[in-house]
Amino acid sequence: MNAPAVLFDVDGTLVDSNYLHVYAWQRAFAAEDIAVPAWHIHRCIGMDGSTLVRTLSDNAPEEVQDRLSEAHSQHYRALSPLLAALPGAQELLRRVAGLGLQVVLASSAPDDELEMLCKVLDCGEVISASTSSRDVDTAKPEPGIVQVALDRAGVDAQHAVFIGDAVWDAQAARAAGVPCIGVLSGGISREELAAAGASPVYADAQDLLKGLNASPVAALASGG
Repeated sequence: MNAPAVLFDVDGTLVDSNYLHVYAWQRAFAAEDIAVPAWHIHRCIGMDGSTLVRTLSDNAPEEVQDRLSEAHSQHYRALSPLLAALPGAQELLRRVAGLGLQVVLASSAPDDELEMLCKVLDCGEVISASTSSRDVDTAKPEPGIVQVALDRAGVDAQHAVFIGDAVWDAQAARAAGVPCIGVLSGGISREELAAAGASPVYADAQDLLKGLNASPVAALASGG
């Protein structure tokens, strides 16, 4: 049997990227003369990309949605030098691997963005598997990306834990039957994450690392 797996969202959970995404989307919408407040964009960060565009553009014509997605990608790439690992993220990945658990990046980012995020994390030696947007037709909050991550780890939902920063993460994990740990580092409140199914909720990766021995991750490692 494969070792149990800890599935990690990446944007906002391991890498401080959410607000760079907000700015990149702001630039994209402004170029199309579509007024979208930054807070509204932030509320959608982490959901499936095509769903985000469709929602925030009020279902604009397909060619407009395509331009929005491409513009976001261009602006985000330009901002990539500002990407940084969140406090404790790298140590957390290495600690989880040290417990004998698989570290799986359950991301719905496009391949080029995931490559940038992995470069920032610089923890390739402990990552067992990863996912990206090309693995499913519709990403979070649909559970498909979580199921792909489980399949690549070779485990079932009872032998995994998901860690994420967005309500979309918690909803996707719950739909896949995987317990979800929440972190506040993506800018979503503790109450909202808990209502979506995340429990417990930590401030960030560093906070989770400090409390790891009493967390569902430690229970997973011990077979509990």
